[in-house]
Amino acid sequence: MSMSRVIFPSLRNRSAASFNTLKRFIPCKSFHSGRCLQSAKSANSPPLLPPKTTTSHSWRPYIVPGAVLAGVGGLAFFLHYNDERRAIPKGQGEKFERSSIEGPIIGGPFSLIDTEGQVVTEKKLLGNWVLLYFDYTSSPDVGPAEVQKMAKAIDILDSKQNLRVLPIFVTLDPQRDTPSQLHAYLREFDQRIVGLTGPVAAIRQMAQEYRVYFRKVDEEADDYLVESSHNMYLLNPKMQVVKCFGVEYNAEELSEAIFKELKKTIT
Repeated sequence: MSMSRVIFPSLRNRSAASFNTLKRFIPCKSFHSGRCLQSAKSANSPPLLPPKTTTSHSWRPYIVPGAVLAGVGGLAFFLHYNDERRAIPKGQGEKFERSSIEGPIIGGPFSLIDTEGQVVTEKKLLGNWVLLYFDYTSSPDVGPAEVQKMAKAIDILDSKQNLRVLPIFVTLDPQRDTPSQLHAYLREFDQRIVGLTGPVAAIRQMAQEYRVYFRKVDEEADDYLVESSHNMYLLNPKMQVVKCFGVEYNAEELSEAIFKELKKTIT
């Protein structure tokens, strides 16, 4: 059955001109184009489509608060991400012709105690290449593996490249890691590793200067674990950080990366 028979049954008796006139007001099949609507307006005819029913706007009160929360969250993420990108190792500012005002510098002064009870500051380490690692002696898995990697890497550099790098272990648990505890722990790996401890405030300050994250977890009285970022830092003889190493390096890769940095100064 055709559309003309359904909508306009009386069109048979009308002239072709009348039919063409009415045909202008027949809605388009799939959508109403601008031309269709313009024709309807020019003829001052009633609207072809029924008026839109007003839908519920109960969801609108949630748009503004949601947008505000999303904006605040996005801003916080951007600032945190931007700060991490801008943080540069101490010494790289000069190397890449950047000034220290571009971002926070990694590293700084410290004063701690070694396993012999002697005070150690950054000034006493000047003139040495230093491989610095932060952890604690009660670490159940990652810590011992990283100390073993450190010991093996400096042994490779010493035996194969005849290069001396001073390994330093700074505890993040000074309440339990006394000088004697550190000494007993580190000698199981390599006697060349220097252990440093000290007051809680001094440890926290140094960790902040080197951008080391750590916190106590699973606390039960005096028993607890310490989460940390497990990064190693290579410092040049001026005590400037030139390289940072994550847990993804093995001992061979670590020693090779350190050798490349030392070779730059030799050549």
